[in-house]
Formats: sequence, structure tokens, C-alpha cells
Amino acid sequence: MTPTIPASSRGKRTGRTSSAPSSSDEELARLAKALAHPARVAILRRLLAHGECVCGEIVSGLPLAQATVSQHLKVLKEAGLIQGEVDGPRMCYCVNPKAVKRVQELINGL
Repeated sequence: MTPTIPASSRGKRTGRTSSAPSSSDEELARLAKALAHPARVAILRRLLAHGECVCGEIVSGLPLAQATVSQHLKVLKEAGLIQGEVDGPRMCYCVNPKAVKRVQELINGL
């Protein structure tokens, strides 16, 4: 015997909200995407621990090619999680503390 669904509840979604994502939801998703690779998390941890690092120092601490690390740094920089400054022929990176604090706030708000 097949259960029948009353006509009054056909086509209705139950237990779901139909609200659109908020701007903070979109912000969290954007920042989470930037942190969605273990190498980028490791880079951020290293920068938090050391204050600032030259790209070569970051590369030496990871089992990745320099080009791969540079790509990960680019993603973190575009997300605003880190900042880069030219220091002669080298690029020096540091954490953007406001952005890291914002990630923590957004995650705590889940």
C-alpha cells in the first residue's frame, strides 16, 4: 500500500527556510574558500607564528614547489587574509589581523 500525501501538503517544503544568504554568509564562504586547502592553512599558521616571512622562507617550510606556494599566497592575498610588500628583490608577507579576527567572528556566529 502506497501512502498518500494530503493535497494540503503537496509541494510544500517543510523544515527549510527560504531566506537568501546574508552578506556575512557570503563573506564567510569567500574566506572559507580561501582557507579550503591545507597548504593555505599551513601558510597562515606560519605567518601568525612568525609575524612576517619572505616567500622563500615560506617555501622552505612546505613540501611544495615555489610556484605552488606563490599561487597559494596569491589566493590568501586576494581574500585579504594576508598582505604582501616588496622588500628589494623579495616579497615579504604578513597576516592581516583584521581579516583573521573577522574569520573568527564569522565562524563563532555559526
